[in-house]
Amino acid sequence: MDSRERTFLALDHEEPDRVPLDLWMSRGFQSRLEAESGLPVAAFLDLHDVDLRYIAGPRYIGPPLRHWDDGSDEDIWGVRRRPAVVRLAGGASERYMEVAVSPLATADSVDQVEAYPHSPSPDWFDYTVVADQCRTVRRQGRVAVFMGDRLNRLAQLKPAMYLRGVEQILADLALAPDLARAIIGRIRAFYEEYAARLFAAAGAELDLLLTGDDFGSQGGPLVSPAMWTEFLQEGFARYIELAHEHRIRVMHHTCGAVRPLIPRFIRCGLDVLQSLQPEAAGMDPASLKAEFGADLAFHGGLSIQRTLPFGTPAEVAAEVRERIAALAPGGGYILGTAHNLQADVPVANLLAMLAAHRDYGRYPLSI
Repeated sequence: MDSRERTFLALDHEEPDRVPLDLWMSRGFQSRLEAESGLPVAAFLDLHDVDLRYIAGPRYIGPPLRHWDDGSDEDIWGVRRRPAVVRLAGGASERYMEVAVSPLATADSVDQVEAYPHSPSPDWFDYTVVADQCRTVRRQGRVAVFMGDRLNRLAQLKPAMYLRGVEQILADLALAPDLARAIIGRIRAFYEEYAARLFAAAGAELDLLLTGDDFGSQGGPLVSPAMWTEFLQEGFARYIELAHEHRIRVMHHTCGAVRPLIPRFIRCGLDVLQSLQPEAAGMDPASLKAEFGADLAFHGGLSIQRTLPFGTPAEVAAEVRERIAALAPGGGYILGTAHNLQADVPVANLLAMLAAHRDYGRYPLSI
């Protein structure tokens, strides 16, 4: 059974030969892994039979993106980011691009939002490269996934946070709803057309779309269920509808405590919920499976806040066993981490995770 057969059976809530496997890594961890394993990342994934592969997606061919004298770079929305180095445990570090300037932070009217000159055009991307990217993955028997990056990941709230500022856009939802709708509507209009062109170019070659929009904090949703329905549900559902029109399954990544939103995700047609951040309130894997597992598949659930960076290999193996026991019966689960492995994760803990998957992830499950 190859990765595509295995994964599609699991997403159809059937039990394949084993639990499908995915692996998310930051650039910092990838460098550490290559140095310690002596293998390029792609070869490491093949060696351990990881099932999902992420394509690059459409190629940016738009106007040159501006670089500012303070070291910040402008993205397609006019948001400026500067490099930031985060020091982690054990002397490890990660390099990120953090928001330096949110260009709509001071807007106080819908007219100002509508007059903002930096909206991207779907014409700024070359979509013809997508089908070949997918075919390369499929020839390997793997699952072709499009996730994108900050330039082209299908979302609504996160781009609004970048454009407006996190606190300000959340305040707008309550205090300036027309302004919030104008910003989110502008974002959604771009991504709907971008997605339509992407899916048309991929033809029947793309297997899975991963959208990404963080709706939760550690303690609860960032927006109430009613507010999510009012401002975000229509766009969330439309992205899924566009993908389903091309027979592409949809997985959504959100960090945090989003349990109150899950029934709405299901009504929108979501196929797979990703993250299952185990430290977040209400995100107990067994109870999620019991309540929502008939309608929704799951991906993730292994702690990158505690167990993988700070646990022992034995503790990692125990958590893998727990997740498989809770989420894998009857299919409907892709084993993975709640987010990217960071550079402070010992490679030995990743190897323990992969070994535990081999030990406990075979169907019929014996745990």
